[in-house]
Amino acid sequence: MTENSPADTLPARVGVLGGGRMGAGIAHAFLINGSDVVVVERDAAAAEAAHARVADAVGKSVERGLAGSAEMYTSRLSVTTDYSSFGDRGLVVEAVPELWDLKVSSLRAVEAELDEGAVLASNTSSISVTDLAGQLARPEDFLGLHFFNPVPASALVEVVIGKQTRHDLVETARAWVAGLGKTAVVVNDAPGFASSRLGVAIALEAMRMVQEGVASAEDIDNAMVLGYKHPTGPLKTTDIVGLDVRLGIAEYLASTLGPRFEPPAILRDKVARGELGRKSGKGFYDWH
Repeated sequence: MTENSPADTLPARVGVLGGGRMGAGIAHAFLINGSDVVVVERDAAAAEAAHARVADAVGKSVERGLAGSAEMYTSRLSVTTDYSSFGDRGLVVEAVPELWDLKVSSLRAVEAELDEGAVLASNTSSISVTDLAGQLARPEDFLGLHFFNPVPASALVEVVIGKQTRHDLVETARAWVAGLGKTAVVVNDAPGFASSRLGVAIALEAMRMVQEGVASAEDIDNAMVLGYKHPTGPLKTTDIVGLDVRLGIAEYLASTLGPRFEPPAILRDKVARGELGRKSGKGFYDWH
């Protein structure tokens, strides 16, 4: 693979809507594997911050042994506020916060700029891909590509198939994920898909155990790490993901799958106090 020759399995030109932690990670993944990447953000300040996030991730990859210079990769990166920059993209991945109205308005705005046949994907971790597709003009060209946080370190991408997703897109998506050096798991659309549904269920029960005084957060996590070989425990993972993010997913799952996903008081209280995990400095752990 050369600087101007993307990996054969990946789209030559990729777009990402949203340059926060997840969006920047997705941009980084495609960038270091050969694609030309444009990231669209809401304003100039957010665009500048997004460029810095991606450039920093690329720099760290080069430091860890990625062949070539950071400049070689970032020369294929552009960050803008202009949705029309998506016009020549073969794939655009939406990575905005998990809010229905924001997802729908964002996806519609992107779709309006895409060429016929271009693929639009959402990085949603829980919202129904079929329901989102129902808000679009070309639902057959839409699917979920659920990347995991942090994207550079994660080996998994959940490929979520909506009821109207065209069949050939499944294998195309598998090939894209393989081209990123990651493993795809393919799931049919359902609330929470596979990963969020299982991960949130375990995390909510761990929170209830802390709330009930069964054990400390550290001991609960150690039980899962040492007893079940989880790389990190459910409560530390919640801190990394963000308690506000976990709360939003749990509320959505409770509304669709029932009260077993009802968020416990300890989670609601921590979010209300601004204890959002690593990004705020405190969650179930103190990150200062």
